Amino acid sequence: MFPAGFVWGVGTSAPQIEGGVDLDGRGPSIWDAFAETGAVRAGDTPAIATDHRRRFAEDVGLLGALGVDAYRFSIAWPRVQPTGVDGVSHSGLDFYRALVDELLAHDIEPVATLYHWDLPVALEQTGGWPSRDTALRFGEHAAIMAEALGDRVRRWGTVNEPWCASMLGYAAGVHAPGRREPSAAVAAAHHLLLGHGLAVDALRAAVPDAEVSITLNPYPVVAAGPTDDDRDAARRVDGLANRLWYDAVLEGHYPDDVLDDLRAVSDLAHVRDGDLAQIARPLDALGINYYRRYHVRHRPGASATGPAAQWPGSPDVELVTPEAPLTDGGWAIEPGGLTEALVAVTREHRPPPLYVHEAGAAFEDPVDAGSGRVEDTRRVTWLADHLSAAAAAIEQGVDLRGFFVWSLLDNFEWAEGYAHQFGLVHVDRTTLQRTPKASARWYAEVVARNALVEPG
Repeated sequence: MFPAGFVWGVGTSAPQIEGGVDLDGRGPSIWDAFAETGAVRAGDTPAIATDHRRRFAEDVGLLGALGVDAYRFSIAWPRVQPTGVDGVSHSGLDFYRALVDELLAHDIEPVATLYHWDLPVALEQTGGWPSRDTALRFGEHAAIMAEALGDRVRRWGTVNEPWCASMLGYAAGVHAPGRREPSAAVAAAHHLLLGHGLAVDALRAAVPDAEVSITLNPYPVVAAGPTDDDRDAARRVDGLANRLWYDAVLEGHYPDDVLDDLRAVSDLAHVRDGDLAQIARPLDALGINYYRRYHVRHRPGASATGPAAQWPGSPDVELVTPEAPLTDGGWAIEPGGLTEALVAVTREHRPPPLYVHEAGAAFEDPVDAGSGRVEDTRRVTWLADHLSAAAAAIEQGVDLRGFFVWSLLDNFEWAEGYAHQFGLVHVDRTTLQRTPKASARWYAEVVARNALVEPG
């Protein structure tokens, strides 16, 4: 059994499911622009995605069938503010009001994330997240959404996975906006956190009883070699993937060794007096996303250029694949890493209550032509093993309050387009018909029992 009151949920994000670029006067996001360059696998785009903007009532019905307590979704910034500044789309706001009302009608608590990577193109054109102005505009966006939904939504998240938004988008260039500028990535990381801090204040001003969180994606780091250089590679990756974010948000400073590494590519002039105090505003909860560990070793020049350039200031880091089963997305399956991540942040930082905001796996899930069913037994096993890992963390004293499976639907999986499927519900790419998988039926039983159900 999990603790009484444990929150069971699922998650999605606006750019991955909404579609509806022709509705609400929605402006283009950096993911629309990135896809138009042909940078996404198979030329896929998020223009339709799963058409959730039009089919949200059907999708909330799927949530009701799962019996979940909560649904974590994100607000599409360009649907509400097409250019990220000035004008507000009342149609866009009405969509989110209608979505939240539909959730509440099904006794499902809305958990709204303000930023899940869909920056309005107009803001990117004026500098994007490397510009301090974008953080200020994000604070305004938070105030608009808090005012619009604060009477309906109590649980809020500010920024989802700022490491991905900054390092994959501005250093490696494999995510939108596709820039490969290490110094810009360092500034983007800081301004994403500054925007988070400004959003915390905006939410508290409009919704005094709000539960406010940020969602980070820690990676337990393993040195995949015996040398001092290998151990230093692990230190560098741990610094950029984990400690940079935890120390800033929970302690109000950046780690000295990480700053020393980053000075190789940045003068850090974007960090101003008072910024860290703003970033470290007290939180009511902390979201943790977990998918895998990082196994790393030293190799000269390994991360200097190309897709591996996600470690600015550390050009000699190589990620290696361990001897372990893999998802169809090529990620090692290591459920014990979730226990490690939850225990580590608890022991090292004394955080507010924790939630697993995302945990899921990409497996190919064909629909059986005869039965019409999707028997995704590998996903069921993956989820069961990771729920066991979450339970183990609770037994070790972690204050874990909930678990959100990623994802409700097969969706637009960023640079991989529609090639990687994470959903509990299969979405036919031609008809967009929804078909709950075996994992959906299994998870509904877990939710109903408030306990792990063995795969079978």
